[in-house]
Amino acid sequence: MKLSQNKYALYPPLEPKVEKWAISQISQNLTQFKQHFADRSQQHILSLLNNDPKKLHDELAKALYLERLRMKVEPWSNDPRDEKPFWGKVNEDLVDSSQLKPLETFQADQEIFQRIINRDVDEIVGYFSPNTYKIATSSVPHIVARLLNTVSTRRLMAGEIDLNSRLKITGDLDNIRQLSQKGTILLTPTHFSNLDSLLVGWAVSSIGLPALLYGGGLNLFKGIVFSYFMERLGAYKVDRRKKNFIYIETLKMYSQLTLQAGCHSLFFPGGTRSRSGQIENHLKLGLLSSAIEAQRRNFIEQPNDPKKIFVLPLAINYHFTLEASSLIDEHLKRSGKERYFIDRDQFPGILKTAKFLNKIISTESEIILSFGEPMDILGNPVDSDGNSHDQRNQAIDLKQYFTHNNQITTDYQRDSEYTKILANNIIKAFHRCNTVLSSHIIAFAAYQLLLRKNPSLDTFGMLRLPDDATNIPYNVFEQTVQLLQTELICRAQDKQLNIATHVTLPVAELIQHALKNLGIYHSTPPIAQTREGDIHAQNMNLLYYYHNRLMGYELETLF
Repeated sequence: MKLSQNKYALYPPLEPKVEKWAISQISQNLTQFKQHFADRSQQHILSLLNNDPKKLHDELAKALYLERLRMKVEPWSNDPRDEKPFWGKVNEDLVDSSQLKPLETFQADQEIFQRIINRDVDEIVGYFSPNTYKIATSSVPHIVARLLNTVSTRRLMAGEIDLNSRLKITGDLDNIRQLSQKGTILLTPTHFSNLDSLLVGWAVSSIGLPALLYGGGLNLFKGIVFSYFMERLGAYKVDRRKKNFIYIETLKMYSQLTLQAGCHSLFFPGGTRSRSGQIENHLKLGLLSSAIEAQRRNFIEQPNDPKKIFVLPLAINYHFTLEASSLIDEHLKRSGKERYFIDRDQFPGILKTAKFLNKIISTESEIILSFGEPMDILGNPVDSDGNSHDQRNQAIDLKQYFTHNNQITTDYQRDSEYTKILANNIIKAFHRCNTVLSSHIIAFAAYQLLLRKNPSLDTFGMLRLPDDATNIPYNVFEQTVQLLQTELICRAQDKQLNIATHVTLPVAELIQHALKNLGIYHSTPPIAQTREGDIHAQNMNLLYYYHNRLMGYELETLF
């Protein structure tokens, strides 16, 4: 099947024949791949356990305990119906094996282990359908356009709108395209909304890259329409409830093998949406470690021309987040516990919800997806040919980082340190490629001014400020915004971050631009202008959430 170019796309597809994509080739040989996946997972886990019969038996018992606990404490409606019988049989077989002689026990436990691995493999592995992908890529632009533009369906279908003026993609796109042909792209975006996956898919298709392999929470596969597309677009299932060692290592092995196979992949390294609104400053290391292992294995298995894995950071930038209210509530409940409680009147009724949804459809706001500079799997910058360089621009032979006495070696402690180094470099890259929007600036300015006005209050005290204590004189606010604007423009020039073009507007226009955008989605906007012209914070939770987007840059020291 040859993929036709989307009329909204910025570039033509690098490989128009979908069947040639790595993600498609795995699905064409799915039975063989699943067997390879199961075999490698078993070998890997047994090696981690040093092939110790007692350790294997203990891990099987732990898996049984944790799975039974999960089924009791956190059952889902789309859980397999045979879960209880399956784990009941595992329990019976473990009891029986423990009564055998040591060698027979080990053999019996290996059979149980193999059944568990095969079950995990069947659950995890996704399938990619070229036909479904074609349908999805032809419909997504219209869905995104309908969300981002005030247009009629007729004008939308007639192509009378400029979708790219609402959904902007920035970065060295030519370089990204070139590197995707020289190695495997591991895309690592920030994560703020459930819209992120849709927008990332749109951006990747728009710049002409093949489809990305990505993980989706098992709970997302229960809706008929949504699960239909998820199950046919290469998404692999991730059950975040499962904490047993066997499942976690099997999941990591899937990521490793697909990267080795050349599947461009998507990881949200923060693990879940940012509840606080802040750019991620702590990443999940599990799946990132699989990229380190995949690169090491490539050096071993492809000695003449090892394929490199390129890590590509991406900052997704919204003026507002659809789930902001619930996300910040969850963050505050987690961090504040008894110090935080929710007012009942914060939950809108049916009429307010309907108006809110109407605003979603009719908004003309922009979303910016900012690609950062590609890195190797240690976070070193790479040139357009994929060669690694250090901070002084000296060439680096990445292979040497995995070599001891001229041999590629397995050293999990060393690779664990490499994973931490990669995570730290991704966090730094997030801050560099982040694009600051007007809404971020005024939210940061307002919250910081109120904080300076109430220096004795902690975060939870700030959020309980009475309504008559959240006014800010306009002249003070304007001066503060101008101070931030000047600093951010300087930092953008030094390539410490990006700024949207509207950030350079005259300060009064910048403020009005931000107030308009922050007032689009929320029934009670976080900040508004009074009849007298002053600035009034009318939803402190949301103000705090949007303020947090500029935390991590030490801008608070300007005040």
